[in-house]
Amino acid sequence: MLDEYEKQKRKQLAAMKSVMDYGMGALILLLGLFFLFRNVLGKIPVNEFLGEPDSLEKIFGAFSVLYGAWRIYRGYKKNYFR
Repeated sequence: MLDEYEKQKRKQLAAMKSVMDYGMGALILLLGLFFLFRNVLGKIPVNEFLGEPDSLEKIFGAFSVLYGAWRIYRGYKKNYFR
């Protein structure tokens, strides 16, 4: 009975962490895509405020895309408890 309770609790915790990984991964991925392609988006107020994108923004965008994709993959695998 206690073992079944622990198993159910771990399953619920894994599902909650998975949803959080999907959400945060999508947010970080979209942020990275924004920084990579913000000069293609055209006339948006953020481009006028930040100016032309430089290489540091491109590097940050690439790392954000990679990290966001990894978070989504981690949410898909659900390998939280080893």
